[in-house]
Amino acid sequence: MARNKEELISIVNDSIEQLRPFLHADGGDMELVELTDDFDLFVRLTGACGDCSMSAMTLKGGLEESLKIIAPEIRSIKAIDSQIII
Repeated sequence: MARNKEELISIVNDSIEQLRPFLHADGGDMELVELTDDFDLFVRLTGACGDCSMSAMTLKGGLEESLKIIAPEIRSIKAIDSQIII
C-alpha cells in the first residue's frame, strides 16, 4: 500500500520527535524542511548539531535507519545548510 506525502511527512516528524531528546541533550535540533514529490527528504540540523562532526552519524544512524524500516518510500535524506549529503 503506497502512502501519500502527508502520511510520510507525519511519519518523518514522529521519527524526528523520537530523536529530539538526544539532539537537545547535545544542544541541537532537527527539523523537516521538505519532502519532495520524488520522496527526497530535506532536513535542517540546528544549534550545536548544525556544525557537529557527528551530524552525518545522526542522520545516517538515527533518522535514516528508522525511516528505512517504517517509510521505505523515502529515497534519500539530505541535510541542507551544511556539507552533509547522505
